[in-house]
Amino acid sequence: MLSFVALPFYFEYQLGRSLHETGLLITPWPLTVALMAALSGRLSDRYPASILAGLGLALLAGGLLGLALLGRDAGSLDIVWRMAVCGLGFGLFQSPNNRAMIGATPPERSGGASGAQATTRLLGQTTGTAVVALLFSMDETGGARFALYVAVGMATLGALISLSRLRDAGPAQHAGDRRTGRLTPVRALY
Repeated sequence: MLSFVALPFYFEYQLGRSLHETGLLITPWPLTVALMAALSGRLSDRYPASILAGLGLALLAGGLLGLALLGRDAGSLDIVWRMAVCGLGFGLFQSPNNRAMIGATPPERSGGASGAQATTRLLGQTTGTAVVALLFSMDETGGARFALYVAVGMATLGALISLSRLRDAGPAQHAGDRRTGRLTPVRALY
C-alpha cells in the first residue's frame, strides 16, 4: 500500500505527468493483479506458497525498483511495463499467501482467521499511508521516490522471509518428480 499511495505523487511531481496520465499509468498494476489471481490460485495447488509468495514479492521489488530509478524523461511505455511487473508480482504473492494463511487454521476457526487477515491488511494499509505522509513531511520533493525505495526494501524483506520457510520444511514438502523436475502438489507451507 505504501507504494500505491506514493505512486500518484511520484508520477505527477517527479515525472511531470498530468492527472489523467497518472490515472492511466496506474491501471496496469490492478489489471495484472486481477489476471494473475486465477493463475496464482492454480499454481498454489501445485507449488508451495512460500515459493510463489517469495517469487511474487521479488518481482514486486524489482518492478518498484525499476519505477524508483526512472528519470523525468521516461516514456509511458517505460512506466507501464514496470507497473505490470509490480502487478504480476503482487498477484503472484496474494492468492497463495491468503490461501496459506486461511489453510493453516482448522476449518472451525476459518472465520476468525479471515477476520485476523482483514485486520492485518487494514493495519498494513494504514501504516503504509502514515509512512508515506511521514516521508513527505521530511522531504516534499523526494518523498515519493524515497517511499518507493522503502517499499522495495519491505518487499525484498518479505521475499526473503517467505523463501526462508523452505529451509524449515521437511523433505516430504520438497519432494518432486526427478524425471520432470517438477514439484509434487503441496497444499501450502505454513
